[in-house]
Amino acid sequence: MKKGILKLVLIVGGFVMVNTTSAQVNDTVANACAKHLERQFISDGQQYRALLMNTEETAEFHTTLYGGSIYRIAACSGLSDGNLVFTVYDSERHLLYTNKDYKNASFWDFKINNTLDCIIEAKLNGEGGQSSGRAVILIGFKQQK
Repeated sequence: MKKGILKLVLIVGGFVMVNTTSAQVNDTVANACAKHLERQFISDGQQYRALLMNTEETAEFHTTLYGGSIYRIAACSGLSDGNLVFTVYDSERHLLYTNKDYKNASFWDFKINNTLDCIIEAKLNGEGGQSSGRAVILIGFKQQK
């Protein structure tokens, strides 16, 4: 009976340690990405996250951007900039922006005049040697003056 309880405690403890370690890594990437929002942008309160197992996988996030605001999208994977390629489309998949055209810039600032549903795709930049990793997208906004 004692062996069964000990095994159960070890298994549960293992799950807790794995989840805690994973959360800490994910929070580290999110914190590194948050530096791009700075004080002038207010976070939308969401952290768009995905685990990408290789450079062929693409994460897709859906969001609504509201008219009358200036937005910043920050994208990170790992602790250095330029590891994540992100592309923004409108709901009909018309290309609005890709950081590939800007040396994989880690953020993009833009103004929205009318409310817009959009799709953000993210994939790992295979050139940086990162073959798998966590993708984190943060969105901040400020009111237009």
